[in-house]
Amino acid sequence: MGEPVRILAVVLHYGDPALAAQVQEQLAGADSGLSGRVRVYDNAAPVSYPGAWRRATDNLYWAGALEDCVSLAREEGFTHLWFLNNDIEFVSRPPFMARAAAHLWRLGERLGHDVGVWAPAVLRSPYHPQMVHREGVAFSRVAVADGIAPVYALDCIEAIGGVDASDNPYGYGVDVWLSLRAHHAGWPVIVDHGVVVRHRHHTTARTLDGFLDTAGRAEDAYMTQRLGPAWRDAVRTMQQNIIHERIQ
Repeated sequence: MGEPVRILAVVLHYGDPALAAQVQEQLAGADSGLSGRVRVYDNAAPVSYPGAWRRATDNLYWAGALEDCVSLAREEGFTHLWFLNNDIEFVSRPPFMARAAAHLWRLGERLGHDVGVWAPAVLRSPYHPQMVHREGVAFSRVAVADGIAPVYALDCIEAIGGVDASDNPYGYGVDVWLSLRAHHAGWPVIVDHGVVVRHRHHTTARTLDGFLDTAGRAEDAYMTQRLGPAWRDAVRTMQQNIIHERIQ
């Protein structure tokens, strides 16, 4: 559907530069012809990332960095942004970017609509059971997606009114709300079981004194405003909204 898929992959760096380097090297090494499209965004980290594509002047946190990268990717003519945490590892067979692009194209043709949010499956997740890898499943159509390694269609983000994070720069909950808005607007939200990652939760966040509490309070206020005080129950219900497509 539409124009050819051109993905910009951006690893978000804050904390140990070695973490972002591992993700960048794994992704670039698996798709050598696309290595120039794998970059690191230094989120004003105390220890800067050597050779970063961009370095923010202040810590924009997850949501602010996402907004900046969406704008930058659009300026460079990309159609999609792969926004990756620095604490993931690909555990499926390469290539990754080429496979993601091919799957996005085929899914758009099959579903009759460009995919709005695409994400690799994850080996384990204590927060998002709908993201967990399932043997024999090609892809799952879901209502909400975790933000550890999503690919966002830039046209989708524009169509639904942007990232919507002005009142929650920390980003917790923004990924869920963004994917839910895409789902409600008719943009497919996909978990792809052909690309799988392992995730070490809160690797950097745990090292920042008080951050998880601060981000958690911001998430609660943000999600309460949008989904009501029982938002956690609402999200759990949405996580069960899954349509699996088996491997033929």
